[in-house]
Amino acid sequence: RPVMLKVSNFPREGRPHAGLSYADIVFDYYIGYGTNRFLSVFYGQDSPRVGPIRSGRRVDAELVNMYGGVLGYGSADNDTDAVLRGALGDYAISHHQAPCPVFCGEDTHSATGVFADSAALSRYVSEQGLDNSPAQLDGMRFSDELPAGGQNGRGVNILFNFFNRAEWRYDPASGRYLRWIEYMENEDSQEFEMIPLIDSVTSRQLAFSNVVIISAYYTELAPSAHEIDILGNTRGLPAVFFRDGQKFSGTWAVAQASSPMRFYDESGADFALKPGSTWVVIAGFSSSFREIEPGVWELFFFLP
Repeated sequence: RPVMLKVSNFPREGRPHAGLSYADIVFDYYIGYGTNRFLSVFYGQDSPRVGPIRSGRRVDAELVNMYGGVLGYGSADNDTDAVLRGALGDYAISHHQAPCPVFCGEDTHSATGVFADSAALSRYVSEQGLDNSPAQLDGMRFSDELPAGGQNGRGVNILFNFFNRAEWRYDPASGRYLRWIEYMENEDSQEFEMIPLIDSVTSRQLAFSNVVIISAYYTELAPSAHEIDILGNTRGLPAVFFRDGQKFSGTWAVAQASSPMRFYDESGADFALKPGSTWVVIAGFSSSFREIEPGVWELFFFLP
């Protein structure tokens, strides 16, 4: 089964993150108070250190079931934990359950308190006598051939608030988008610079073949609790794809609860992602999206 691990982006003391370079897919979504969190999918590769590991969110139940995965997360509040365990059963594994080397550390409320080993978590699932056979993951299409109809997409910026910024800049030499992130030496000064986001495992800048933005409906239950309607989108909602320095418009949909997310071009045919890793940003429907300079696009997140 794919191993799907929760990784924090805030507080900033937890950066640089560990192990995201090895993820096949990373889902990036809003968790309240202007912050975001990552759900990283490890299937083709493993990382001996992933984190910092933080708490789960309700949407993780839908995403993990879609990919037939196992969720590794820090402790969650009682209501969220009930949702995760109700949907995933024994495949929702918190850091309290599985000892080191699966989860090493004690306090997920500390910026650098807990880290996971993706291969160790997979072994733990098998050791518990749970079915750990590969999931049926048909549906995503990949091709080296660049689709027709693209626009200049040399960069895309993702802002969950003004001081929570990600920039993806296309690197022609590697054919991938390199990740930059805001750095604030003094949090009170409101001054920042953009620096390369380094994976602490590889000591190299984070690089992904595809960056995808999908529009979804958020329902705020509390300032730090949201429902995100993923499984409800069976007919298609807007999506934007970045690959090979080009931007494409299309849609995304989920055919059923146990099937991966699928992507389509404007004609309704399967959109071909570039072979490699994919970063998926889940944007609220009120978010703004515009070209801020030739070939550079900006998403500013807003609820719902």
